Amino acid sequence: MSCFSGCFEWAQPEAGKVGNFKVCVCGGAGGIGQPLSLLMASNPHVSELCVYDLTLAMVPAEGVATDLSHLETKCKVKGFALDKDDLPRQKLEECLTGCHLVLVPAGMPRKPGMTRADLLGINAGIAKNIVEACAKFCPQAVLGLIVNPVNSVVPAMCELYKKKGLDPRKICGVTSLDIVRANKFVHEITGAPLDTIDVPVVGGHAGTTILPLFSQVPAMKGVSADKIPALDKHVQDAGTDVVNAKGGKGSATLSMAYAGAKFANAVLSGLAGSDTTECAYVMSDVSELPYFASKVTFGENGVKKVHSIGAINDYE
Repeated sequence: MSCFSGCFEWAQPEAGKVGNFKVCVCGGAGGIGQPLSLLMASNPHVSELCVYDLTLAMVPAEGVATDLSHLETKCKVKGFALDKDDLPRQKLEECLTGCHLVLVPAGMPRKPGMTRADLLGINAGIAKNIVEACAKFCPQAVLGLIVNPVNSVVPAMCELYKKKGLDPRKICGVTSLDIVRANKFVHEITGAPLDTIDVPVVGGHAGTTILPLFSQVPAMKGVSADKIPALDKHVQDAGTDVVNAKGGKGSATLSMAYAGAKFANAVLSGLAGSDTTECAYVMSDVSELPYFASKVTFGENGVKKVHSIGAINDYE
């Protein structure tokens, strides 16, 4: 049994429904990628993990894979590395073929003073190269895009899939960190047990597009309405708070890895036959916007249902 099954309630699979899936972490030697790879190698649904990164990464992907291969889990781990000018669609056949889930934390992290718009030019190109390779080698895999800015990268990659005749709902923007933060902040101000708190966070994954629906959380019933705007801002600005606290030497890597693993577990649980719901940024018709973050139920083929926003109050 994975040691993390006892730590994280969401990592405990339903009896008789444990998968044997192949997962790839693209950017697996980076600040998010390494802890995310650790959590994936420890997930009971994962039997094969591929760690992919560039040869210029500070830690070789093969080294990360060798390190993780010593864990007391069923998971087999292998590393893959490409030079920066290599094209994944030409070089990652072995890595991606047969993958059920591909997680993409690759890309440049935010630095102090940077907006998500500043990241788009670089990170969209990185995401495109990986997504094109997935379209070629594992078109039925679910893609969890962590690479920022999610609000812009996900629609662009979905359009790429559409042009190739593939299902754009295989591509999901990972917004789980917004939910993780909102849950923790509600726990801190109410004292309610964390396992009773599940804050839906809808909209997008940047600044004021992040909208926690605190009115749908029973634990918040006794919290004064005048405290909600500050709590919203606390969730919206939490990533910037981490960037500033790290003094320009990093961004939200550890909490993002945790949130990415939570998203991944929802996908893998669904693939294994246990429908699981987690918020994600996907192609959607629940609002007038074609791409929107809301609760998504994952089933045996990936996205099974995109849920409506539900009842909201006037402020929301």
